[in-house]
Amino acid sequence: MQPILKSSKLNNVCYDIRGPVLARAREMEDEGHRIIKLNIGNPAPFGFEAPEEIVQDVIHNLPDASGYSDSKGLFAARKAIMHYTQGKNIRGVQIDDIIIGNGVSELIVMAMNALLNNGDQILVPAPDYPLWTAAVSLSGGTPRHYLCDEESGWLPDLKDIENKITANTRGIVIINPNNPTGALYPREILEGIIEIARRNDLIIFADEIYDKVLYDGNEHTSIASLADDVLFVTFNGLSKNYRSCGYRAGWMTVSGEKRHANDYIEGLNMLASMRLCANVPGQFAIQTALGGYQSINDLVAPGGRLCRQRDLAWKMLTDIPGITCSHPKAAMYLFPRLDPKMYPIDDDQQFILDLLLEEKVLLVQGTGFNWAHPDHFRVVFLPSADDLTEAIGRIARFLEQYRKRHGASK
Repeated sequence: MQPILKSSKLNNVCYDIRGPVLARAREMEDEGHRIIKLNIGNPAPFGFEAPEEIVQDVIHNLPDASGYSDSKGLFAARKAIMHYTQGKNIRGVQIDDIIIGNGVSELIVMAMNALLNNGDQILVPAPDYPLWTAAVSLSGGTPRHYLCDEESGWLPDLKDIENKITANTRGIVIINPNNPTGALYPREILEGIIEIARRNDLIIFADEIYDKVLYDGNEHTSIASLADDVLFVTFNGLSKNYRSCGYRAGWMTVSGEKRHANDYIEGLNMLASMRLCANVPGQFAIQTALGGYQSINDLVAPGGRLCRQRDLAWKMLTDIPGITCSHPKAAMYLFPRLDPKMYPIDDDQQFILDLLLEEKVLLVQGTGFNWAHPDHFRVVFLPSADDLTEAIGRIARFLEQYRKRHGASK
């Protein structure tokens, strides 16, 4: 019999956050090993639960959640999102400009499917959240990665963005606050990206899922609030700000210069209708979440659990010889760099696998975020302080042995 092959459209698609190293970790768990997981931004397993008022509202409305909703989502939920955009100073958003999806992940794929023809290009940051690169490729497009500069705190390199634009470029992706680096983009960078989009007639796709996970008094600016003459597609949801990943309640908002985008918007509406609607029980959480007590503020405040764990993880990692790391201003991640002279790594996935096998700690390698060099990895600082201390202690021990084995000096 002929082998049954996967679609060639998947040849350039990868998602190493749930890749082969995770598969090996699951095998080890089945064998009885305890793995400390610093690989995925899923708050619930670490005791970050959805606020009780959200849970109760979903339970209360379950009897009314058996049928399909409007393909774009429940009216009350979209009305709450509309008010949220107004609070972010995004002008001109109406109910029909909002589509609720099964998390932002579904909507990212939808946005790319509705836009791209074979050969079209989308500018995606490096490093990125890898779903963006995968969605572009799966939609027949070509992702072109622009650099974020580690020396400047991982801010986008505006010159590199301009240099990557071709006649086939359709849009620019920004992830702000950023996963995996924890960067937060200042207004001048956002305005620079808008000017590039304006000059080149590009769409700006803004992934803002961490817009409330902010430390040290930092404030988030939605890029769509800074202009009306560029088309913006902005993504947000409940997963991170409200620790409700499993509810799969995300949304996509179209704003700015919409008049020339009627055909694209029709494509978005068509795809929304084809999947009938988003998960209805999860939609019942949106109005309460956006209008209720913002408990995320307690977690990120000085002394709050997320803030304390960020500082602990950053301090312990940067105390390890040969590791440097930008101090995150937002989100739930660190993206440390390993000095290549001290840690000569050719294959960072194998490096991460070796760490898993030797120390029972699970990370994701930097190339899994489309970073070109095998010298970074991502750390999720959601586990408790005790687990972070144990895990980073094991990482330090592994790296000490790695330096000895490879003859690298301290």
